[in-house]
Amino acid sequence: MAGLIRQSDIDEVKSRTNIADIIGDYVTLKSAGVGSMKGLCPFHDERSPSFHVRPQLGFYHCFGCGESGDAISFLQKMDHVSFTDAVERLAQRCGVILQYEEGGSGGPRTDHGVRARLLAANQAAGDFFRAQLGTPGADPGRKFLGERGFDAAAAEHFGVGYAPKSWDALTDELKGQGFSTEELVAAGLVSSGDRGVYDRFRGRLVWPIRDVTGQTIGFGARRLLEDDKGPKYLNTPETTVYRKNQVLYGLDLAKRDISRNGQVVVVEGYTDVMAAHLAGITTAVATCGTAFGVEHIKVIRRIMGDDKGTGEVIFTFDPDAAGQKAAMRAFAEEKRFSAQTYVAVAPDGLDPCDLRLARGDDAVRRLIDNKEPMFEFVIKQQLAGYDLETVEGRVGALRVSAPVIAEIRDPAIRPGYTRVLARQLGMDLPEVQAAVSRARPGQQASAPHTLVLEGAEPEERPVSLMDLPRDPSTRLERDALMAVLQHPEAVDRSLVERAMHTSFVNPSLAVVRDGIAATFASFGQPGWFQAVAEIVPGPIRSLVEQLAVAPIPQRNGDELSGYVVDITVSLIDRDLLRRSHDLRGRLQRADPQDRDGYRAVQSELLELEAERRTLRGG
Repeated sequence: MAGLIRQSDIDEVKSRTNIADIIGDYVTLKSAGVGSMKGLCPFHDERSPSFHVRPQLGFYHCFGCGESGDAISFLQKMDHVSFTDAVERLAQRCGVILQYEEGGSGGPRTDHGVRARLLAANQAAGDFFRAQLGTPGADPGRKFLGERGFDAAAAEHFGVGYAPKSWDALTDELKGQGFSTEELVAAGLVSSGDRGVYDRFRGRLVWPIRDVTGQTIGFGARRLLEDDKGPKYLNTPETTVYRKNQVLYGLDLAKRDISRNGQVVVVEGYTDVMAAHLAGITTAVATCGTAFGVEHIKVIRRIMGDDKGTGEVIFTFDPDAAGQKAAMRAFAEEKRFSAQTYVAVAPDGLDPCDLRLARGDDAVRRLIDNKEPMFEFVIKQQLAGYDLETVEGRVGALRVSAPVIAEIRDPAIRPGYTRVLARQLGMDLPEVQAAVSRARPGQQASAPHTLVLEGAEPEERPVSLMDLPRDPSTRLERDALMAVLQHPEAVDRSLVERAMHTSFVNPSLAVVRDGIAATFASFGQPGWFQAVAEIVPGPIRSLVEQLAVAPIPQRNGDELSGYVVDITVSLIDRDLLRRSHDLRGRLQRADPQDRDGYRAVQSELLELEAERRTLRGG
């Protein structure tokens, strides 16, 4: 069995990996200044982006939850893989052939981690299903697709395949490729019963379910045959790689346009996603055998970059009772979006797939164009349950509708909906306004004070940029350290060395200064920033990480070098000025009779002034 990956190969993978490309598969990143990018944190729920990435350093840090690391640790945390698996994935992506210690050699390992093996099994199964769609036995599957307006090219684009009506066709195929029974069970591809293991999907049309990076993590299968007594749709069970409450079908195809257009369309099934994309609605996605929930919202917000309230989230629901129930569930979580939410329902109750089949691609596009705000849709649903011809009905409708309007975040929109509701109910506007006002959530109780027991040892917590004072001296030290850590290539090495031996006012920043000075032998080289972070005490490490990603004043590339040099020079000049003041004080206190001592201080003062002029180019 192969041993540890050589450290030199790990360093090579890091140097070749663009961390922004890796994180960009999960989070939409936007420019935050020269060499800096930011987006919504994938590790905690937030409304404004506090997750910063520095591609040049190969490092990320979230100012909201404190998570930080490099491309390897990002994959470990996001996909729950081992260090070795993360390195191997990055190596494959950037073309590095890994060497292993203890006699191991490059190439595919035989001891891949569990996740890697399950992904490989799913990929092999997807290839098998696609190949089967062209066989004579797959006629029911091709007929199903054709009746819904999908040709062979559409099936290929979405990776649709066919699971043959066989007890163990897939099992035999994958075992022949070296996968064990245990791996196939763990991947959810086979089931175990009294007669042993058997293929989970048999005689069904199969859609691959892929994660945001395009890796196949599971399948959804549609019943085709009359003698199939299973459910209409059968999905992969929960596995190490497939968690249905975090997966959206079609997201791998839609994510670029979702990010670019600031729009996502949530439909209800695999064929609806296909129909929407083929009609030009390339931002369509669907849940996989579960209701649309909080985890799905987190995924969408990260991809959309949902932080300014300018995006659109459009839900399509069937007009039946189940569709209305789904709409109300979506509305319950609506406030989690910053984007505006809408509902699109075809007048005749057709879903996007049937609508495209009956009326063409343009009808699907019109369905999305004719969307209505989620609040309007929900209010209509609420009012439909009451007899507005009676006083009791109008009062009851007001009671359930007022909280809906009270939850509208935009204060400019809320009064308009209040007037609409008053008109629909036939009630006086002040009465409706009062009901909406009463329904608005009150101020939350303030958090209780934290008690500190007498004699208890205070917990040493990480130092944050937010803890630093706002005085000019601290700001200069902070900005200089940020510039040096982020852009060491922009300033002369000797200038930085002088700056790192000046006096600092802030003790925490002084520790960072000392960390830079202690690692100066590798200044600016790959991995230097990590060396600084590792050498400082634990509570200061977070401060180093934040200094390395916090946005410096936004300047174009031409101005960057000048800024870094100027801020470094300012640090040195401040130290020279302080020393000059000290010497002037010594002159004032000097004994006039001690001419030699007086001349020595005066000479030193002149040398300092000359050094300051030289430093400033004077």
